[in-house]
Amino acid sequence: MAVTIVDVAHKAGVSPSTVSRVISNDPRISQKTSRKVRKIMEELGYHPNMLAKSLVTKTTNNIGIVLPRPADELFQNQFFSEIIRGIVTKAASGRYDVLLTTGTNDIEEEQAVERLVRGRNVDGIILLSSKKEDRTISFLREKKFPFVLVGRSEQYSDLISVDNDNVQAAYDVTRRLIQAGHRKIAFVSGPLNLTVSKDRLDGYTKALYEAGIAVQAQYQFEGSFTMESSEEVVQDILKLKERPTAIVAIDDLVAFGLIRSFWRQGLRIPDDCSIAGFNNTLISEMCLPPIASVDIGIYQMGTSAAQALIQRIKGDGFEQARIIIPHQLIWRESAGAHS
Repeated sequence: MAVTIVDVAHKAGVSPSTVSRVISNDPRISQKTSRKVRKIMEELGYHPNMLAKSLVTKTTNNIGIVLPRPADELFQNQFFSEIIRGIVTKAASGRYDVLLTTGTNDIEEEQAVERLVRGRNVDGIILLSSKKEDRTISFLREKKFPFVLVGRSEQYSDLISVDNDNVQAAYDVTRRLIQAGHRKIAFVSGPLNLTVSKDRLDGYTKALYEAGIAVQAQYQFEGSFTMESSEEVVQDILKLKERPTAIVAIDDLVAFGLIRSFWRQGLRIPDDCSIAGFNNTLISEMCLPPIASVDIGIYQMGTSAAQALIQRIKGDGFEQARIIIPHQLIWRESAGAHS
């Protein structure tokens, strides 16, 4: 016979309603009582019927994560696995499960979010990217549904969001290359409809202006967050009469792709071109040469986003609309001085 909530209550010496409140993480229940009840639940092998609970409380104890691209491209990039690790860790500590969803384009993404919201499959949503005109954000605002954005919204300044100062970060890495003697510095962005691409391009441009270096369109390349797009960029660079001596790449995976493509063309890094990326993922350390990168605190971004969303769901209030995670330059062999 299946163990019931009454069995747990009887052995713990509390009422069934107290057990129910423990399951719901009710703050009125003391930590001592909560620990005692959960220990009994574990001993008896009791697992609450979360579907029944959700029908009563109208909550699911689920958090939704909206991934910004198709999964086959997405999981090539360690940024997303690391930020999801941070989200899942913090969610688990708050007794929330995590659902992932994505779409191959903006319309499919919006439809996926609508299904989560209208079906009450999650209590809140974390968006892992932001676009210039983001219909998903507009929909969530219209429905007054709890959500947190990883990134920056150009439309709405009052959103609860977790981000880096991407303008400053790109400025810092570009400035470091300028100080190393480079004057011909290229920038390889992701899709420019993404706010992170625009902000990092702005930081790169700002550093060049301040150093009195002309900003040249021929040194700006729009790609995607894949190694394949890096190969196309290298082909375009090789066609230039005056090639850049250094490149700021939007992401470590893109930087890795650039290094690999240059190597295939018989060129070496940093002798023929210095390269720096973003995110300081494991690939930046494993690459030969190791990639100079901007550590943006990915795991911390994930935990901060989950914590902010849980507080928003519980109505605990959240004073800070925009949380900025500090960045740090990690300088490695891929970025050398210009001789």
